Amino acid sequence: MARPGALGAGIGWRPEIADAVERMPGIDWVEAVSENVCPGHLPDSLLRLRERGVTVVPHGVSLGLGGADRPDPQRLTALAERAEALGSPLVTEHIAFVRAGGPLTASPRLEAGHLLPVPRTRDALDVLCENIRIAQDALPVPLAVENIAALIAWPGEEMTEGQFLYDLADRTGVRLLIDVANLHTNHVNRGEDPADALSELPLEAIAYVHVAGGVERDGVWHDSHAHPVPPPVLAILTDLASRVAPPGVLLERDENFPDPAELEGELTAIRAAVERGRRSRKATAWPAAATEPTAQRPTERPAAAQTTTPPTPTPTPSPNASAAPSRQRLAVAQAALLSALVGGTPVPEGFDRVRIGVQARALAAKRADVVGKIAPELPVILGESYRTAFVGYAQGHPMTGGYRRDALDFAEHLLRAGDTGDMGHAGDPAVRGALREWWLDRSGPAPRPPRSPRSERPAARLARATRRVLLGR
Repeated sequence: MARPGALGAGIGWRPEIADAVERMPGIDWVEAVSENVCPGHLPDSLLRLRERGVTVVPHGVSLGLGGADRPDPQRLTALAERAEALGSPLVTEHIAFVRAGGPLTASPRLEAGHLLPVPRTRDALDVLCENIRIAQDALPVPLAVENIAALIAWPGEEMTEGQFLYDLADRTGVRLLIDVANLHTNHVNRGEDPADALSELPLEAIAYVHVAGGVERDGVWHDSHAHPVPPPVLAILTDLASRVAPPGVLLERDENFPDPAELEGELTAIRAAVERGRRSRKATAWPAAATEPTAQRPTERPAAAQTTTPPTPTPTPSPNASAAPSRQRLAVAQAALLSALVGGTPVPEGFDRVRIGVQARALAAKRADVVGKIAPELPVILGESYRTAFVGYAQGHPMTGGYRRDALDFAEHLLRAGDTGDMGHAGDPAVRGALREWWLDRSGPAPRPPRSPRSERPAARLARATRRVLLGR
């Protein structure tokens, strides 16, 4: 099996293109979303790929290492189990937060259902470093973390993305998964120069590189993973390859899958971009960086970063130093932002209100899309009214327990509502019957309709209790 420092060319493995991936020439490795793989029942396609010597890397999306809370031990155990089941040389996650609230803020727990950016501040860096050390101790193989795409920017940030990643690798020895498509997204949406970020990165810490497509709408770049890789993303990949030989490069595609020939064409374009960078590196004699990332920490910050850091740098905390005060401050800030995005509360001071609105609508739309995939019966039952009904529901009902719970809560909301208003044929008795049957099949007793004064009589309460017992059987 290939070493983590020599992965080669790869593609994101998804069930929809599993057969095509198996037939593609020149695939050295694949990446599978960790949460979509069961260690005891690995997909036959992944097993066949492993038998051929193709490396499989689990890529987590729900750990929330950038959140104020310490990593969930159960999620860490699940990630470790998948790494062991797949015989992976490393595992990867994101520099992001995905939930907020809870005990640290004495407020309800909220789920974003999406990767949200952490502020590039010392508080956030302290918390992230501690969370990564916890994860590293719990995992059987090295960890690499990915820079994410962001539509919104935090006010009062103290570092550039390159400085933030540099200090993160310096303090923890963690490897970096650099997504060049996300660098392009942040360039369009936040005016950040990808070349500046690359010049500040600890190149020897790069584990591998992601490449993906997106689309621009109304001046905002959406990192969709559902469109072809655009030339600007390939140009950033060439720039990176002109500075260091990337140990591995992987094409991501999550939706709107094209013909296998088109995917193979994108892989060919990716290899060509890397080759252009390699030739440029040889011609310009960039300082060599190790092909295989190591846990060795850089000894000197790049000059570009030195020119923008404060005159009196904050001492690097020891590995055992607690980030408790930083956690508390970060928890309050993240809960306020997420509540504005999914709960309709006021936008925290300093944020761009227009961008917050765009992000909030995008989160609601993504919830509708993912719930429709996890519970495909719901769009069938509700027909064309599904999306309108769900987006309307999402605006007043934040997700609190993941997408599967979200699907059940949505169905329960419709059943409790009684009068479905403008929800199309969702108010049809046959549709409600099918929806009720689906809900009962997955969650047990039926939700109670709104109570009337008459329903509080003893006889009515006894009848309700009897129905619950019978349904429970």
